[in-house]
Amino acid sequence: MEWAVNDLAERDLYKLLVNTVLPRPIALVTTVNAQGRANAAPFSFFNVFSHAPPLVVLGIEGRAGGEAVLKDTMRNIRATGSFVVNLVDRALVEAMQVCAIDFPGDVDEIAAAGLETAPSRQVIAPRLTQSPVQLECRETVSLSLGTRDRNLVVGEIQHLHIRDGIVDERLHVDIDKLDLVGRLHGADWYVTLRDRFQAPRQTLESWRARQAAASAKPEGETR
Repeated sequence: MEWAVNDLAERDLYKLLVNTVLPRPIALVTTVNAQGRANAAPFSFFNVFSHAPPLVVLGIEGRAGGEAVLKDTMRNIRATGSFVVNLVDRALVEAMQVCAIDFPGDVDEIAAAGLETAPSRQVIAPRLTQSPVQLECRETVSLSLGTRDRNLVVGEIQHLHIRDGIVDERLHVDIDKLDLVGRLHGADWYVTLRDRFQAPRQTLESWRARQAAASAKPEGETR
């Protein structure tokens, strides 16, 4: 099957993309407004973009329905120029889902989720102490895209926090202890790091050797 993007309704295009581009890492983003009130919200349109400079990207859509309105996360980033990406492990999933609720403005979703914050080292936005990895970021550039106040935010990582016991003295990360989850399709499915396989990267020389070995096999032989 195939489609021209312009032939698809917006909701149908969303359905196809989030059900095929997966798993997607989850950023539980903390920000603070000009008055010092903290906010936390999850985003799965997110990834690391570069290591030199160390950049992350966030896709942030405006609030659904009616007139386009910026979400608190985007408004706070514009006001302070900073945010923290808190990665989500299995133990944080329930709290992350609470942070996704569209609470009234007088409700503190961080407190409602039972989460605790700590001051960051280099940015004004706080970080979540329960997260196994926290990336303090300064906004580099934000681009307004399309309708409904969609924004692409690029942030440069200023400081990294990783839970003790996950990284050894050689900076090797124990991904089992990390226990991160990724977002799957739209029916509230997630995936952990527990089921994995290794596929070593090939060189040109190893590829040529494999091709030569395959060509040398008698016809009909598969191994």
